[in-house]
Amino acid sequence: MHLKRTEAEKFWSVPRKGTKYIAVPSHNKKNSIPLIVMMRDVLRLVNNKKELKKILNEKQIKINNKIIHDVNYPIGLFDIISFLNKNYRAVLDENKKISLEEISKNDASTKLIKIIGKKVLKNGKIQLNLIDGRNIIQKEKVNIGDSMVFNFSNNKIDKIIKMEKGKTAYVIRGKHVGAGGKIEDIIERGGKKLAKINTKNKKINVWVKNIIVME
Repeated sequence: MHLKRTEAEKFWSVPRKGTKYIAVPSHNKKNSIPLIVMMRDVLRLVNNKKELKKILNEKQIKINNKIIHDVNYPIGLFDIISFLNKNYRAVLDENKKISLEEISKNDASTKLIKIIGKKVLKNGKIQLNLIDGRNIIQKEKVNIGDSMVFNFSNNKIDKIIKMEKGKTAYVIRGKHVGAGGKIEDIIERGGKKLAKINTKNKKINVWVKNIIVME
């Protein structure tokens, strides 16, 4: 599946001119960039899909500690990408475009993930819906909007970070995307939650659905 290059998400670091069509992620389409676009158009580590397929067939690329075979596999914010014996985290650069920053092997073992939904199952366990499209089962009490630190080495949650006053928030959508700072307050407005965040430069108001809470 493809879309017109001019319709690519704004956080994709790709030129608006070029081939008419460009690949789309195989899932989580609104919040990610496909692997082929990252490797070919952003990092310029491969020239075409054939070269990427060869690398994937040789099991050289992992995303979140999972060997990847899909050229259109989605890369979302804070995903961990491992290849060429190096590890990277997907972040937003100064131009609010998704890019990769190199991290240590130890840092590559965990990922910060936002909880966007939950469901109580028949056995009393809780199914958590995560922003990266995955679902996991756990017993710990959490709220929608909280974040978790997930450990890939044991497939367990290391820590739950509550969405609350005093925590650090990072804006992942909207006009303030890429901004970060301390949450000074969380208020209800029209049935939705709004976070008042103090950044280095100014104070901003951002809907809770558009931020991820950190330490």
